[in-house]
Amino acid sequence: MNTVECRVELISNLTPFVYKVLLKPAEKLSFKPGQYLNLVMAEDDKRAFSIASAPHNDLIELQIGAFGEDSYAMQAIEKIKSSDSVTIEAPLGTAFLREDSQRPILLLAGGTGFSYIRSMFEHLAEQNSDRPLMVYWGLRTTEASYELEETKALIESLPHASFIPVVEQAEEGWQGKVGLVHEVAMKDIVSFEPYDIYLAGRFDMVGLVRNDFVEHGAEIEHMFADAFAFI
Repeated sequence: MNTVECRVELISNLTPFVYKVLLKPAEKLSFKPGQYLNLVMAEDDKRAFSIASAPHNDLIELQIGAFGEDSYAMQAIEKIKSSDSVTIEAPLGTAFLREDSQRPILLLAGGTGFSYIRSMFEHLAEQNSDRPLMVYWGLRTTEASYELEETKALIESLPHASFIPVVEQAEEGWQGKVGLVHEVAMKDIVSFEPYDIYLAGRFDMVGLVRNDFVEHGAEIEHMFADAFAFI
């Protein structure tokens, strides 16, 4: 893990409650797709956020969901907004993409857990991977979505890859899949036994998905999530 100073290049809204942050590190940051960083607020206050960009990019992208004026995430957003530069600690996390595996890949995220899987599918696209890849993104409503067309185009540029956004409470006109994202994945895929599976979302969601996926054939040693260290 390194401590790195980063210039704040951009902060903008992806949705009213999700912020895109671009950081320019003082030195090239080496990390694996799926790792995260700590934003250093103070010596005894460090906030963890997934790295949404792939390792080949010069800029580090974060996608931060922030609700409430004094929330954990909004305090981090306010610090970034008020600063020309910030300090990060990286890389962190063991739930990174296993590139030495040839197994099919299942990436599944809820909400802003999307940032975790984005680093991986962007890296796979840059590598022109021919591994079978299924990417599921679960959202409460269509208003919580962003970059859907860009994501679909990037993932489906690969020869054996599919992108499946799933909305729990679909508005009229939504033509995609509806329901709980992990239940949709279980309907789509007969058995998870062959897959390397990467999960991100609320800890309670990840715990539920892990249990359901094991019953659907998934092998624990081929399931990865940073949340597993805490649940």
